[in-house]
Amino acid sequence: MNKKQKIIKKMAKRAKARENQKEHPVQGGQKPKYISKAERAKMEADAATATNQGSEADSSTAQDE
Repeated sequence: MNKKQKIIKKMAKRAKARENQKEHPVQGGQKPKYISKAERAKMEADAATATNQGSEADSSTAQDE
């Protein structure tokens, strides 16, 4: 392989390496953050208590009238 071909190969390799270092946007949007099973259970419990408190407040105002 002659000197010119070696230089061309090295330059192409460097260009490819630089291209790989760039950050490419994820196609299809961002992946949602992982939520553990315990966190999901905690969120469901919080939602359930919030719904129960909301329904208790509605029923207490209905009884006051």
